[in-house]
Amino acid sequence: MYEYLTGKISELTPAYAVVENNGIGYIVNISLNTYSKLNSNNTCTLFLHHVVREDAELFFGFFSKQEREIFRQLISVSGVGPNTARMMLSSLSSEEIQKAIMSGNVIQLKSIKGIGQKTAERIIVDLRDKIAKVEGVGENFGISHNTIRQEALSALLMLGFQRNNTEKTIDKLLLQNSALSAEEIVKLALKQL
Repeated sequence: MYEYLTGKISELTPAYAVVENNGIGYIVNISLNTYSKLNSNNTCTLFLHHVVREDAELFFGFFSKQEREIFRQLISVSGVGPNTARMMLSSLSSEEIQKAIMSGNVIQLKSIKGIGQKTAERIIVDLRDKIAKVEGVGENFGISHNTIRQEALSALLMLGFQRNNTEKTIDKLLLQNSALSAEEIVKLALKQL
């Protein structure tokens, strides 16, 4: 497995970069976010994801490990391939994708070319719990945030509320004030449910 590639940028387009290392030019597929960060550089280090298919071996390169981790989580969802995940990371930053998933924002995910209603919903359902574990997630969606969210969700589910509405309400409350305790979330959610 390849971790990263460091070298001279011999060609750079919004879709790919050719990185020369020891006399070999590697074509690395990149997102628009990575392209914008590389645009003024002569050399670079790209964190790689290597895809081996029957007909090709492809490199997908990312400016940060966080962007690569989000890419890997996206391609773990059924119906999301490497090119779709790269399109998502070209349309939104990795932080925006994380926030959209954590808050259940189907509309924002659907705004990305190639993502329909069902795929957006599947991404949210499959990744919501995993996304908080991604290294580098902002403090609003960190692991302690996820633990508090889970405690509040468990309490409200035991009281008989439906999971979907409850999750949306909790996420909305946490977006408004990330410092809420589980007890405060439950009290506020009870007023809204």
